[in-house]
Amino acid sequence: MLPSQTLSLATEIINDAQEYTLFSWSKQKGTNPIAIKHAEGVYLYDYDGNRILDFSSGLINLNIGHGNQRITEAVVKQMKEVAYVSPSCVTKVRADLGKKLAEICPGDLNKSFFTLCGATSNENAIKLARLYTGRHKIITRYQSYHGATMGAISAGGDPRRIPVDVNQAPNFVHFDLPYLYRWEYGAENLLKESVAQLERIIAYEGPHTIAAILLEGESGTSGCLKYPIGFLKAVREITQKHGILLIMDEVMSGFGRTGKWFGFQNHDVVPDMIVMAKGLTCGYLPFGCLQVSEKIAAKYNDAVLPLGLTYSAHPVCCAAALETIKIYEEENLIDRAAEMGKYMEQKVAELMKKHPSIGDFRNTGLLGCIELVKNRKTKEPLAPFNANAEEMTVMNKVAAKIKKLGMYTFVRWNFIFVAPPLIVTKEQIDEGLEIISEALSIADESIA
Repeated sequence: MLPSQTLSLATEIINDAQEYTLFSWSKQKGTNPIAIKHAEGVYLYDYDGNRILDFSSGLINLNIGHGNQRITEAVVKQMKEVAYVSPSCVTKVRADLGKKLAEICPGDLNKSFFTLCGATSNENAIKLARLYTGRHKIITRYQSYHGATMGAISAGGDPRRIPVDVNQAPNFVHFDLPYLYRWEYGAENLLKESVAQLERIIAYEGPHTIAAILLEGESGTSGCLKYPIGFLKAVREITQKHGILLIMDEVMSGFGRTGKWFGFQNHDVVPDMIVMAKGLTCGYLPFGCLQVSEKIAAKYNDAVLPLGLTYSAHPVCCAAALETIKIYEEENLIDRAAEMGKYMEQKVAELMKKHPSIGDFRNTGLLGCIELVKNRKTKEPLAPFNANAEEMTVMNKVAAKIKKLGMYTFVRWNFIFVAPPLIVTKEQIDEGLEIISEALSIADESIA
């Protein structure tokens, strides 16, 4: 390697990062990261001055966009007052945030246990469900993701859990939930069969052994897979019938991403717990929350609540979260997500007429995914589920083209995610879809 003084600053940063740090979900040799100098709004800027459109809000968490200095000011103010106290102490910002979350959450979901991220929120939800019910099994969906810690990754059905299968946490039961685009037996039967399958699994496992059903408010990294219409309402009825808790993982779909405060609100249900992170602070600081019903919390009025984290209710993170919520409200970002989502759907529909490689587009608010296929009639995916490197050849070319044209977005298997910050304008949506359109010319060449 050349002496560092002969390298550009960007190259030096990348080389040092590759030499001394580890990259998530990647082979450590051959990574090709972008060195970001600063970011503002919906754009990233590298050290060469290139502007890069962030069309997936980082990891679908930067709902308010990059560089909002209101968060900076709130964090600095709080750090000047108190940067950290033990969770056994309280701060005004902790109290204010808890009160605010109780205001925006439906039903009697009024109690907040503050965590560090989505995975730790899910871990504590699973733990609390088992403690509260005295049961041990958790039912989850195969095509779902709930975090990378051992319990959370065992709960999810994402194939990233397969390498650690031998060490996975016990007592998770997975079920398959078809989605309409790949359901071959008539749309009128999809809901009926989906509910019947879940009821059979509950019967086989024994409802008296099941503590909770854990589901995403709206599907995220698995491909924005839509629930059959009416499915979550049926699940809520099943859980109430058997005394099973319903936990909604809103890490990705929460805080306006779907045009509602929470994704489950698109399905007219109220769960027993809500798992939060990502959009709670929009990545400005690591933070999460487990929101719990009054009914569950009441059990621990006179009994010890066996949950704890050194950084629970961290005052600086609470300040970031409280200011983030104010931004959602004052800038009307929840309604804006719904409005921009409709525009996105209209524009992608136009793209579908132009690009035969687009098989399906699934979207709720600004949580969307373009599914690419080799043949619209057979619906053969351009890359299969859990594709290997060889099977990703075309999709990797598409992803590389998107990157070259100045866009950062999440590409996985045969999916291109479109989930820009909620502050996105119509012009910026047009800009992003124009880049995707140009890259899709590569996919179109693979049409059978």
